[in-house]
Amino acid sequence: MSGKGRYSKYLRPISIFFDVLVLTLLFPCFFWELGINEFYFGLYQIGAWAVISYFFGFYEVYRFTKPTEIIAKLVRQGIIFLLVVIAFFPFSKQAIFSGQAIAKYLVTAFSLITLFKFLLFYYLRKYRIMTGSNYRNAVIVGYTPDALRLKTLFEDKTEYGYKFKGFFSDKKQNENITGKISEIEAFTLDNNIDEIYCSLTEITNLQLKRLVEFADINDKTLKFIPDTKEIFAKNLKIDYYEFFPVLSLRKTPLHEPVAKIFKRLFDIVFSVFVFVFVLSWLTPLLAILIKLESPGPVFFKQGRPGIDEKEFFCYKFRSMRLNKTTEESVIKNDPRVTRIGRFIRKTSLDEMPQFLNVLKGEMSVVGPRPHLWAQNNLYSKSIKKYLVRLYVKPGITGLAQVKGYRGEISTDEDMINRIKYDVFYIENWSLLLDLKIIVQTVVNIFKGEEKAY
Repeated sequence: MSGKGRYSKYLRPISIFFDVLVLTLLFPCFFWELGINEFYFGLYQIGAWAVISYFFGFYEVYRFTKPTEIIAKLVRQGIIFLLVVIAFFPFSKQAIFSGQAIAKYLVTAFSLITLFKFLLFYYLRKYRIMTGSNYRNAVIVGYTPDALRLKTLFEDKTEYGYKFKGFFSDKKQNENITGKISEIEAFTLDNNIDEIYCSLTEITNLQLKRLVEFADINDKTLKFIPDTKEIFAKNLKIDYYEFFPVLSLRKTPLHEPVAKIFKRLFDIVFSVFVFVFVLSWLTPLLAILIKLESPGPVFFKQGRPGIDEKEFFCYKFRSMRLNKTTEESVIKNDPRVTRIGRFIRKTSLDEMPQFLNVLKGEMSVVGPRPHLWAQNNLYSKSIKKYLVRLYVKPGITGLAQVKGYRGEISTDEDMINRIKYDVFYIENWSLLLDLKIIVQTVVNIFKGEEKAY
């Protein structure tokens, strides 16, 4: 079995879950005599652990990470977390400070965390070697001395879990060359290639641009073998396979486990707030108005493509008369839309039931809007980077919407502009950006939006 992340994708969630479980279960054993409010301290330490882990890359452990780097991460995490735990006591009047209890707690917790981390790290390596599974297939663009060294490293360091599948070059022609650079896309798709390593001395800017677009669309990892060309940018990072440097295009912030946790917690808290303080009275009010105007259900649900193009049912307040053309997007003065429907669509109130989708984990408060399946199938084949928007959960509101790109899609340019903002959001996500989008959405609700019909 080959392929990217067959099991690796589960390692970080498992590691995070174990660490949080250890911290949560151990502190009552050592602090029960210190007068600490267990609930508040539990929230405090888990929040602190998440923040420290995120900013110091505690869970950024890969198949090529050295044991010494893991130890360094553990030491750094332990020291900062110790200071954070100590900092709690001055703010708790009832708590009794005990250096001995803190020391026993952290030594025990980090002993278990360290043991588990190394067992998981080495088990995967041994499992990979013994079974030949969970490997990543790799190809190299270029036939340079550095490219040959990287190929040798893949073959010698089997614990890294790479299978070399061939060189692609326009400058060299011999029995070791699998094909020309123009043939790499077809080869990658036909042979389930996961990672493309690119020697920049043998590739033109146009070919590089095409490769980047191909990797984006097909969810392939593109890495670079450093040389004299200046391609460094803020979204490039350098890793070392032993002493061999490799440049990688960074994953988006929303691929980081801690960022996912933060965003998910925010989604849950915000959605509960909306249910309690808004939907509790808005739902019965709108239900009466919808029922009075036209027969049919209060809510409307429709299958939409979600994260990784998995279908989910998106909920809305019904804004149309019952019809058999729900897969057709709404146009201006659409006869299907009721009077109350025009109002709730203009103010985006029809989207409010999607907070249920958020609580179910199918959507996020902020993210790319989920399109109709008909739109998804049409534009995914014709617009570059369209599928990038499906790497994250869809949102109730999004950057494209607050920038005015919503409603009827009359030209390809309308969709292209949406995709540009969606991709920008995914690549530049922050909690602050989410808050700005939410605030702008609320402002737009009161202003009304020209294209909301």
